[in-house]
Amino acid sequence: MVKKRKKTCQIHVGPVCIGGAAPVSVQSMTKTDTRNARATLAQIRRLEKAGCEIIRVAVPDEAAAASLPAIVKNSRIPVIADIHFHHRLALKAIAAGVAGLRLNPGNIGSRQKIAAVLEQARDRGISIRIGVNSGSLEKDIRKQYGGPTPEALVESALRSIELFEHLAFTSIKVSIKSPDVVTTVDAYRLLSRKTRYPLHIGITEAGTLFSGTIKSAVGLGILLSEGIGDTLRVSLSADPVEEVRAGFAILKALGLRQHGPEIISCPTCGRCQIDVISLARTIEAKLSSMKLPVKIAVMGCEVNGPGEAREADIGIAGSRSKGVLFKRGVIIRRCDKSDLLEEFYRELATLTEE
Repeated sequence: MVKKRKKTCQIHVGPVCIGGAAPVSVQSMTKTDTRNARATLAQIRRLEKAGCEIIRVAVPDEAAAASLPAIVKNSRIPVIADIHFHHRLALKAIAAGVAGLRLNPGNIGSRQKIAAVLEQARDRGISIRIGVNSGSLEKDIRKQYGGPTPEALVESALRSIELFEHLAFTSIKVSIKSPDVVTTVDAYRLLSRKTRYPLHIGITEAGTLFSGTIKSAVGLGILLSEGIGDTLRVSLSADPVEEVRAGFAILKALGLRQHGPEIISCPTCGRCQIDVISLARTIEAKLSSMKLPVKIAVMGCEVNGPGEAREADIGIAGSRSKGVLFKRGVIIRRCDKSDLLEEFYRELATLTEE
């Protein structure tokens, strides 16, 4: 059972609400060189099409900062600037019109530098994510706890929160990430008990498309099922569109967001009469940009077709010589297997019109 989400303070990243009663939003980060505004915008447009709601771009130097005005102007989703080490880059990003910043206060520099950034962000109505991860803990905290333990990550986050509050800046969200699933989950559980600021959740450096998606699904699934998390990013060594797809899939599996079709397909067995694997992949790819939350079943035989998939809005299954098309558990048509996919798309179009 998924617990009711913890009520956190609400902030804004451009037009996107985070925290409070707002739905859990899905973010990603561009993997292009930000200095190349054209390539970066091309990737942002692909992510927009996939449903990405907030996009983050790395700003490692002055040249990258110089590209921000064009990127911000031409992006239809809010842009967050990811800043490390150089507070002047944060100031340039604010001037460029970004909707938010991601900072690790532990590596930005002196209190005065942080205060300068917060002052400008406050004047522009820009929110900031305090981003703590296991690889950038303050030296004294690492020494105190003997490494990036959950308690150490939370201590670092609370230190930054206290500083921001002292400087009268509260439009913040917080993340505390580790590549280790258990460490990340325990850290967020602890932080959730200690603050009401919205939490950005994720497993940092999760890995490749296969292993990273599994680690993220486990870690984020645990947190979200416990009511923890207001926005998320699935961090993968893969096309960022896959991060967005995985993020929505995790939310969909928990019933927290309805975004695009849900594919139900049987694992196949000796009763299977059609190529379920190929059909399911084909349908999934064909409908990847579809936003309507339709439940689709691809089943291998009539035994597991309308019966086990009776909750599906529409589905197909195979029999010995024919294909079967069904809606909400009722067979509506039989046809040659070679025509099954075409008949399915035709019926789906009718369903979506309804």
